[in-house]
Amino acid sequence: MDGFLDTSTNGMTELRVHGVSGTPPGEMLNHPHPLLVAGDGTTGFYRRWWPAGRPETEDADVPGERHREAYAWAGLTSGGRTIALWLLLLPFALANLAYFMLPRPEGGRPVRRALEAAQRLFALLLTGTLVAAVTRASVDLIGWQCTAAGRACAYATAPGWVRWMAELWGAEHSRRLAVTALVPLAVVVVLWVVGRRTWQRDERTAMPPDGFERPGVLLARPRLWHGDEPVRRLRAVHVAFALGWIGLAVAAPFTRSGLGLVLAVANAVVLVAAVLAVVAPGVARRVDPGADDPGGAVLSRVCAALEAAGAAVLAVTLVAAAAGLPGASGSRQLPGVGAGTVQFVLTLGLVAFTLAGTWWLARRDRGTGPRALGGLASWFALLVAAAVANALGLGVMFWTASFFGVPASPGVGGPVGHRLFLDEPVWWTAALVPVLVAGLVVVGLVLWNARRSEAARLTPGLEPRYGRHSEEVAGCWALAGLTDRAGQVLGLLTGIGLAGFALVTVFYQFRLLSPVDGLAGLFATIGSWAMAAFLVGLVLLGRRAYSDPGLRRTIGILWDVSTFWPRATHPLAPPCYTERVVPELISRVRRLTRDDADLVLLSGHSQGSVIAASVVLQLDPAARGRVRLLTHGSPLRRLYAAFFPAYFGPAALGAVRDAVPWFNLYRLSDPIGGPVLGRVDPFGPRESLSAVDLFCWDPARPEPGDPLPETRWHAGYWFDPPYAEALRRLTTATLRGG
Repeated sequence: MDGFLDTSTNGMTELRVHGVSGTPPGEMLNHPHPLLVAGDGTTGFYRRWWPAGRPETEDADVPGERHREAYAWAGLTSGGRTIALWLLLLPFALANLAYFMLPRPEGGRPVRRALEAAQRLFALLLTGTLVAAVTRASVDLIGWQCTAAGRACAYATAPGWVRWMAELWGAEHSRRLAVTALVPLAVVVVLWVVGRRTWQRDERTAMPPDGFERPGVLLARPRLWHGDEPVRRLRAVHVAFALGWIGLAVAAPFTRSGLGLVLAVANAVVLVAAVLAVVAPGVARRVDPGADDPGGAVLSRVCAALEAAGAAVLAVTLVAAAAGLPGASGSRQLPGVGAGTVQFVLTLGLVAFTLAGTWWLARRDRGTGPRALGGLASWFALLVAAAVANALGLGVMFWTASFFGVPASPGVGGPVGHRLFLDEPVWWTAALVPVLVAGLVVVGLVLWNARRSEAARLTPGLEPRYGRHSEEVAGCWALAGLTDRAGQVLGLLTGIGLAGFALVTVFYQFRLLSPVDGLAGLFATIGSWAMAAFLVGLVLLGRRAYSDPGLRRTIGILWDVSTFWPRATHPLAPPCYTERVVPELISRVRRLTRDDADLVLLSGHSQGSVIAASVVLQLDPAARGRVRLLTHGSPLRRLYAAFFPAYFGPAALGAVRDAVPWFNLYRLSDPIGGPVLGRVDPFGPRESLSAVDLFCWDPARPEPGDPLPETRWHAGYWFDPPYAEALRRLTTATLRGG
């Protein structure tokens, strides 16, 4: 290749790792011609290429002496087209986050193990919630109701691709159910295919051999990034549960006949077996690469057999239904066997148990640094996951009922006609939506007032530096500071949702109001349309993201944060990119530090700082002796230590500080990053927080009479003067410990 490209691995390498939104390699390197030197198009290491030969500039690469390199991993979260599907998997991602938010005090292992099993069961029920919603929409609303003789889909105005069932099998329920059951089955197949493909791509990436583990630091365990077998076992159990749910919905209306009863029982057995398997000790156990996994092979075979059994039972059920099952009732809605009620009661029990257990662990885990929501963040995350799953599920049902007919409550009398009936609890849940919207408005007003008060407090201290611009700068800083109230916002919204849920439960159980009349009916109608619009909006957004790389990168910001964590409880969630990123970075750092004279300065921005800290803790002492760490815009303490204290609390951050020389740059205009080892004091000595944290002014001080320079917020730390100074100090630093 003509021009100049330094591919040597000796000397000092500044290895930059980007954060959320996937900064392109050219921007990371501040160079127009980045070229891939290792890796592939999904993840790769890039260096600068000069078409006209190496320039004689101060920061140009010099073979054997110094290099600037960028590691780009955005292809794992925003490069593939399947990210369009990930929008519908947010509840699953939240379930995985909840696992890593659990407090882990010493002496609380039995309770924690029970909570982990409960969380795996909760994640399984989330799968059931979404599959049941699609099944209800397809098998009940279309297969049982709409295409029955004389119902909505039998009219000439109905779409031809469903009317044919009414014309051909209007009085043969089982055959219509067999056809419409293919829709939820297709959803499960897509989830299985996507989950398996990403598992093969990411979770099976091998950790480098001879890893190093620091005792007592969870983040330093190699097993954390080794999810090969546990994820495969959990995926098999979830797929079996989903298939059993579809089969039970098809067979349940025909339990008056012997064959129908046998099929319903067989599918119910699959469901119960999946529940027992998911709570079994060891089913999600991770072991270090190369270590023995006692009983792991047996568990893997059991889970695979359960998945095969679920598929076989469903296949027999669909074949029998297509051939014709006798004994169907004449009810307006799909008859069931109480599985939905069992799941609802089980979910409520899990909510109560996880609250009690998490509260007990949090009380024993006091004094370990900042903790969001008093250590109960895990429980709140589970509630949000359940709320989002139900919103998506109800959106599917309301949209289906609105598209093919007129949504109605079972209590409505008169002729059936175009009406498609949804259970009363569904309508009461819809009535909660306007209450939650009102709660959002209240939260918005509270945050607006908090920002204004904080800006007024900051303004006097900023006047010596910014003069007439001090109020504007104070407003920027106060706006960025609202991130610290994320836990309070989550708690307030959850409290409003729980209060509303309790209220409508009382109304429903004691028949105090009807969800179709009066104010409650108005709220339910508004909520039903809102959830249908929410679902349609997500689908349209996903469809656009499928063909728009820029939009995929924007959506990818959400997954950059949530999929940092492995799929510990829900195997069908968006994939964990760190199970590929961490091993790749460890291998690259080792390659760049083979000789005693080599040095790697690991520079991580935003989410890249979290990745870099994780990598540092996995390095052996010899490699750490040749590594320096520079983080900027880092959420390590502000978000990760607060919400994941067991993994990023004082012990982990202290271990990083002791392992390598480390500087962290932060701004108060940054809504994501902050200091990592102290509290913010913008008007105190700049290095009073720790020997690690370095404060950066933003925006820059204006010259007298000039307009205020542009605020950089969370971006562009590479170009701040403190970055070059920290780089110089680190490359001349003497190793402290390690």
